[in-house]
Amino acid sequence: MCTTVSEVMTIDPFAVAPDAGYKQVAALMARRRISAVPVVDDSGAPIGVVSEADLLARFRDPRPVLFAGHHAKDESRKAKALLAKDLMTAPVVTIEAGASLAAAAIRLARKNVRRLFVVEDAKLVGVVSRRDLLSTFRRPDEDIRGEIERDILAGTLRVAPGQASVTVADGVVTLLGRLDNRGAVERAGTLAGEVPGVVDVRNRLDFVWDDDVIRPASLGI
Repeated sequence: MCTTVSEVMTIDPFAVAPDAGYKQVAALMARRRISAVPVVDDSGAPIGVVSEADLLARFRDPRPVLFAGHHAKDESRKAKALLAKDLMTAPVVTIEAGASLAAAAIRLARKNVRRLFVVEDAKLVGVVSRRDLLSTFRRPDEDIRGEIERDILAGTLRVAPGQASVTVADGVVTLLGRLDNRGAVERAGTLAGEVPGVVDVRNRLDFVWDDDVIRPASLGI
């Protein structure tokens, strides 16, 4: 089951050292057809990122910086920069390799970036983009249904055959049937929503008893 960033990321992304020159960075991005490249320190930890916009800063109209804001001063600095450490934008937006795809999607949206640089033990190990996350939605409905039936209902929740059914149409999952308790019903819906390719879950499962209710007898009353 594909559920973590490490399973969809591009491994061993191209990176440059802080002292990499302007032309070296530009040539790498053009040759590899990438729009940004991370800058890593001697330990392999990402400390910034150089994007196409950073490289093009030198071609923008110069502005007075004496009374300029932080952004204008930053642009002025990049316009004169010759090394990656002066061209880069920092801090770099990262995410752990073991993070969920949902966490990656939320972080991309909140930071309003196109990609996240993936770290493990603080070192750069990959990059995950919006396209990588969206690729999970190309999964066939039949594959999604099979995973939910096999791994979630039968595997995790130990649901007996015929006790529940799963249908998937255009990524929308519908769960029908009757499980032993409310907790199992809620968990089935939550786990189904985490399956790659799922757009929405319609949890119409019923339950035999409500295990959320604390009865007076259990409290010794």
